[in-house]
Amino acid sequence: MDLARLTQIAADTVGAAQRQLPPEIRSLARDVAVHYERAPAPDVLAEGFEPDILGLFTGSPHGSELAQDNPVPPQILLYLQSLWEFSGEDTAAFQGEVRLTYLHELGHFLGWDEDEIAARGLD
Repeated sequence: MDLARLTQIAADTVGAAQRQLPPEIRSLARDVAVHYERAPAPDVLAEGFEPDILGLFTGSPHGSELAQDNPVPPQILLYLQSLWEFSGEDTAAFQGEVRLTYLHELGHFLGWDEDEIAARGLD
C-alpha cells in the first residue's frame, strides 16, 4: 500500500483513538503533534533504535519544562512501513497496531513509564 493511503488510514485511526479518550486526556492528546513517517530517520537509528521501531515519543513529557538539551516540542512519531509490515500488511491489523502504538507513545507524553503503560494494557 502506498504511503499516502497508509498515512490517511493512520491519521483516521489516531483521530478515532483521541475521540475515545477521557475528556481530560483528550485535550492533552490533541496538543501533541503526531507525525507519520515511512521509516525512522538516520538520527533516530543512530540513537540505537531498531530499524523496525513502530513509534517514538520525543520531547519533554506533559507537566515538565522543555529541557535545555532537548528544546523540541513534544511529538509522537509513527513509522508507517514498520507498522504495515508488523501487521502482516492487513488493513484491520494495521489500524489496531497504529492505535496501540499511538496510545503507548501518548502514555510516554503523559509521563508514564513502561510499567505504567503495561499496567494500562498499552504495551
